[in-house]
Amino acid sequence: MGLMDFVKKQFIDVLEWTEAGDGTLAWRHPMTDNEIQYGASLTVRESQLAVFVDEGRIADVFGPGRYTLTTATLPLLTNLRHWDKLFQSPFKSDVYFFSTRQQVDQRWGTTQPVTIRDKDFGAVRLRAFGNYSYRVGDASLFHRQISGTRDAYTTSDLEGQLRGLMLQHISDAVAASGLPFLDLASNQVEFASQLRLATAPAFEQLGLRLEGVTLQNISLPEALQTVLDQKIGMGMVGDDMGRFVQYQAAQAMPRFAEGGGSGVAGDAMGLGAGVALGQMMANQLGQGLQAAPAGVKPGEVMATIEQLAQLLTKGVLTQDEFDAKKAQLLQKLA
Repeated sequence: MGLMDFVKKQFIDVLEWTEAGDGTLAWRHPMTDNEIQYGASLTVRESQLAVFVDEGRIADVFGPGRYTLTTATLPLLTNLRHWDKLFQSPFKSDVYFFSTRQQVDQRWGTTQPVTIRDKDFGAVRLRAFGNYSYRVGDASLFHRQISGTRDAYTTSDLEGQLRGLMLQHISDAVAASGLPFLDLASNQVEFASQLRLATAPAFEQLGLRLEGVTLQNISLPEALQTVLDQKIGMGMVGDDMGRFVQYQAAQAMPRFAEGGGSGVAGDAMGLGAGVALGQMMANQLGQGLQAAPAGVKPGEVMATIEQLAQLLTKGVLTQDEFDAKKAQLLQKLA
């Protein structure tokens, strides 16, 4: 090496990184025409890791703390370079800093409806969105798989890939939760937990740790939203079958009035109101179901069971709900 080359070369005595708060995940310390002084100081702050890379090979990894760089503190690099214990010359090495703090409020959401399989309704298309947080968990793996030799790698560089991983595992999360589709909206915490569990292994393959997932909204198809509203109304009346029939009749009466009676009875039947469009019929059924066993009329009980069967067909009742209400009615005939 000539005298001028030696003069141009600078020796680094302090290695450190102060994050700029711009979402940088990995940052390479500038090394052009520079060498690291033997005995230099390395400062790794909390929520950081530092990795030494020698000719493309990952060597020593440092967690938070202050280090004096010698053969004792650089055992892997010393081994790769075949240094002896008396080595005290400046050396060349790439040094990468990684931010290990949580990257919060990362957004995910469906740009198009996602088709999932539901045990009650078969194939269902839904929209959903929320946010998630993650951190660099394995700096060496992240360097090999993602950031490489770039001067800097930010959250925005990774955003599209991670959002795709979240959406890819929505169906897995729904299946793992065991929740019927209509119950997802009221069990957002459980769904978000299952989505995190389903997606976390894909993050780990990139050297990342998925810390948390939140679900802010699930958009139901309009037809299923109507069914959900009916189930909520049914939940309000509970096991009182008389009140249940009254509720269905009340839901159908406005449509009957708007249609002037033309063809609306059949439509009301589809909604589960059946022949109980009038308050008189609802009251009669209610009184019959609440009467003593000796006063129960088998015809009325069977008519009510037929109406429940229509609600099962329409998806308003689940099979378990239908079976329970049917058993309740048949018990009155015993």
